[in-house]
Amino acid sequence: MTEAKNAKPSLSIVIPMYNEIENAKPMVEAVHNALSTYEGKWELLVVDDGSTDGTPQALQREADDYGRHVRVIELRRNFGQTAAMQAGIDEARGDLIATLDGDLQNDPNDIPRMVDHLIERDLDLLTGWRKNRKDDLFLRKIPSRIANRLIGKITGVRINDYGCSLKIYKSSVIKQVRLYGEMHRFIPAWVAAVVPPSRIGEIVVNHNARTAGESKYGISRTFRVILDLLSVYFFMRYRARPGHFFGSIGLALGSVSSLLLVYLAIVKFAMGEDIGGRPLFLIAVVFLIASLQFLTTGVLSELISRTYFESSKREQYVIYHRDDEVPAGEDDWAEANTTAQASDTGASETTNSSTS
Repeated sequence: MTEAKNAKPSLSIVIPMYNEIENAKPMVEAVHNALSTYEGKWELLVVDDGSTDGTPQALQREADDYGRHVRVIELRRNFGQTAAMQAGIDEARGDLIATLDGDLQNDPNDIPRMVDHLIERDLDLLTGWRKNRKDDLFLRKIPSRIANRLIGKITGVRINDYGCSLKIYKSSVIKQVRLYGEMHRFIPAWVAAVVPPSRIGEIVVNHNARTAGESKYGISRTFRVILDLLSVYFFMRYRARPGHFFGSIGLALGSVSSLLLVYLAIVKFAMGEDIGGRPLFLIAVVFLIASLQFLTTGVLSELISRTYFESSKREQYVIYHRDDEVPAGEDDWAEANTTAQASDTGASETTNSSTS
């Protein structure tokens, strides 16, 4: 009884890998060494993202050697890290889910410590902070620092290292979030749409230099981060009310257009000047047309948004806790009815005594 009470929550470790055949065996071994003293059930899910170098075969050999708790999920082609991570999260069965990269730069030995920290602070997401990062300064560190500050300023979720893949989630929370495109970098921001930022924490973790294989990241991802950030900002603020986003732009353009047209009307009719060849007149007309387009786009986006929520059966809110998970039955109303009857009886007795 005591052992069951002190046992840790079940844990699923999700690792996406792509062309990492040299790291397949060391990674599985490192995870087993790190979790050898974990006081709870755990499983390892390695998602092969369409590797062409024999990585899935190497992973399957490791799974055969270690046992059924090691599961290999092989995607038909290379869908990208975000899709591979989502596939692993979908297949995970643990109460907690840990994610990390498959290049051994993240240290699996940090996982038990992070689990304890998450439980102790009652967090929904704990993300790693590679404070002493072993990467190139100009190609990796500086762009990452700029991106972290920009993402934190726009999303309102202030953490030091958005790019660290080593994270621990509560399964019930992360499974309410769907990841698309290359949105794995913004997971804390997406989670903040489901839980308050106060339930998202950060902890310093180890970071190792890559010893085998080739990095899949480059400086070009900086530009993709900027484009993805625009999408994150829109969905965080306006997913349930997109008409406000497009409508506000339309109203601003319409206001500017109206002021310009009023000014040009005064110039035309009060001052008798010709306005047909003025660039300002063309600008006012273009702004007016753009305003109408943004306003109609806002109306259409509201219709699409309502269709999405109703067809997917997704609510605009997330319930964290209920007093009673069981639907209300007859017993739940007995006290109220009894109270009402008692009130009626008291009133009747008062009336009768007055009559007497």
